Amino acid sequence: MTSVPNRWLIAAAGVVMQIALGAVYAWSVFRIPLTRAYGWTIPQVTLAFTIAIFVLGFAAFGGGQWMRQAGPRRVALAAGVLYGLGVFLTSFAANRLWWLYLSYGLLAGIGLGLGYIVPVATLVKWFPDRRGMISGIAVAGFGAGALLTAPVATRLIAQVGAMKTFAILGAAYFVAVTAAACFMQNPPDGYRPPGWAPNAIEQKQRSLKSYTLQEALGTWQWYGLWMLLFLNVTAGIAIISQAAPMVQEMTGVTAAGAAGMVGIISIANGAGRFIWASLSDLIGRRWVFLMMFVVQAVMFAMLPSVRSFPVFTVMACVILLCYGGGFGTMPAFAADYFGAENVGSIYGLMLTAWGFAGVLGPTLIATLRQRTGQYDEALYMIAGLMLISAVIPMIVSAPTFDHHSSRQLPLKA
Repeated sequence: MTSVPNRWLIAAAGVVMQIALGAVYAWSVFRIPLTRAYGWTIPQVTLAFTIAIFVLGFAAFGGGQWMRQAGPRRVALAAGVLYGLGVFLTSFAANRLWWLYLSYGLLAGIGLGLGYIVPVATLVKWFPDRRGMISGIAVAGFGAGALLTAPVATRLIAQVGAMKTFAILGAAYFVAVTAAACFMQNPPDGYRPPGWAPNAIEQKQRSLKSYTLQEALGTWQWYGLWMLLFLNVTAGIAIISQAAPMVQEMTGVTAAGAAGMVGIISIANGAGRFIWASLSDLIGRRWVFLMMFVVQAVMFAMLPSVRSFPVFTVMACVILLCYGGGFGTMPAFAADYFGAENVGSIYGLMLTAWGFAGVLGPTLIATLRQRTGQYDEALYMIAGLMLISAVIPMIVSAPTFDHHSSRQLPLKA
């Protein structure tokens, strides 16, 4: 009989993969060097990041579908090749904005999406006993990726320039993702951890049926979860896309200090994925999202008046805790509502919310900053959006399946 591999080793490889992929969150450290070197505007430089995140969402769906036939390892290997190559080719984008969009935005974005879905969809199958916690672990690395990349990239930019920095980072990403991909595999059919049975909370918040993608799309709950993810991402990714220049403008800190803050908030991003997701195992996914929206509404409303670097950093950390919490909690949310069997395609398609939010958030804040010369208007607007968003977690509920009428009925939580 074939031995079952250590599921914690697979989890560790998933974290390594996500750290390399999550380096995309250090993009803001390139904004000032690129605008100064090539005369590009803030929205033009931000658009490269926006394209990458937009493409990520759709590529994740494609990766989830591909995993059903090819398995997680092959998809992850393809992700490493495309992501590493895309970032490497960005090193040839000097004075060619279209090349920046094609290499970093499109090619690397496809690699990001293919790679992101693999650990998420794989680990919820290995850990049915700890869905929230393992979802948080699976994506914590992605949130923390900028912790390593931001200071390294800043130093490299100062020493060799932005374009050579892309070449160096692209090679490093290729090695890290493809090495971690070798550990990715699904558990045996019918796998259950020894001695585990669902507790009362797990039974209450989980669907009794394993849904196909088509069946999930036939429920209103799928669209409710999509909207929760979209709104939560919109707020956090707006901050991420402008973090380094924003803190420099609002507090007067140096570029090195701003890069340090990008690393610090990336810790919050990663920690939030684990903390909120683990909390959702105890109190339920809906209540976690409600709390995160309310907290963010308060933070964004207060942020325009902040001129202290430490205070700004603390508030940005709180926002990024919530941003990461959405990504940590949602894979378990989707697996609870629709089952883990097809979560790769069901949650993969849900990640298109990330793609659309990756357009709205950065575009909104970059455009308003360019037009008004400050960030205040955009921050107040996002605060209002978060307050309105708090309504959705109060109405979303798990679907149930009526075997007689084949209709989806709400289950009271």
